[in-house]
Amino acid sequence: MPTAARKATTAAAKNPEAPADVIEIAKIDAETIQVPLIGTAALVTHRFSEKAKRQMLDAMQNKKNPKQPKDPEAEYEGAFYKFGDKLEKYGFPAIGFKAATIGGARYYSGITMTMLRQVFFFRGDGIGPDRVELVQIHGEPRMREDVVRVGNGGTDLRYRPEFPEWTATLTLTYVKTILTLNSVLSLIDAGGMGVGVGEWRPEKKGDLGTYQIDSSRDIVVLPSR
Repeated sequence: MPTAARKATTAAAKNPEAPADVIEIAKIDAETIQVPLIGTAALVTHRFSEKAKRQMLDAMQNKKNPKQPKDPEAEYEGAFYKFGDKLEKYGFPAIGFKAATIGGARYYSGITMTMLRQVFFFRGDGIGPDRVELVQIHGEPRMREDVVRVGNGGTDLRYRPEFPEWTATLTLTYVKTILTLNSVLSLIDAGGMGVGVGEWRPEKKGDLGTYQIDSSRDIVVLPSR
């Protein structure tokens, strides 16, 4: 018997007065959890500063700007993701952790990234000035200096925040009829190991920005709304 017919029969059985062709659709069974993370390598953030955005826009509009002296401290401060009333909290885009978790699917057969994009919903702990949801990063940052290659074979210095030791807590909702809790946790660990977040992560041929589930803290299941 077709699935729709089975559901119609069930609906009619529950309510004898219901029309025989009524289709009953069950509510999606979802669960929201909080998963503690601990970094296994330093996290380097690189938000586009307002100055960098302005320079990009000027270049698109063919506006010429005089070259200004490099200000390492300003470049460092501009590369933070911050949120809170006084922008006193450090963060990283929640979408980055979602991308890493979905990327963990490459380690498993029978599961696709396309499907995972539709069954995972990551939340941030706050919203930054760019209107991006941010997961709070706990740790003490320091200035990092890197030599990078730029256009036409040139080189330049970049100054960015680095969190040598860091922790975070992911808040995410997943569809229980598609994935088990253990499967979700396995994907988070796989994404943290093989994809990572931030600059120089494994996905971009680096070895930074990796993490794993922190076994010293509890995974929390939040009550349904």
